[in-house]
Amino acid sequence: MSKPIIPSGRPRIVSATEAAKNFGEVLARVREDGAVYVVERRGKPVAQIGPVEEKAFTGADFVELVRSTSDPSAGPEYARAVEEGIAFLNRAEVPKSPWER
Repeated sequence: MSKPIIPSGRPRIVSATEAAKNFGEVLARVREDGAVYVVERRGKPVAQIGPVEEKAFTGADFVELVRSTSDPSAGPEYARAVEEGIAFLNRAEVPKSPWER
């Protein structure tokens, strides 16, 4: 690319040809600077390249989802079983002593 990309909160407009020729650089700017690109073909936007938003879905989120559903098969017993399973998986494990066999 001819000039360095400085993220300004606005997406940078690039042609499909420019994006293809410089794809490695585009990805580097996205990864390192959080830059966002709008790729145009014949002057019309066709794609956007930008950082991926990391989403987390926790066990607590799942329990809340189960509790909020109207599906009768996902009643309080199921929610309780899910909570017990999560507690079991999150239990503290005591490492085995290397001195005991």
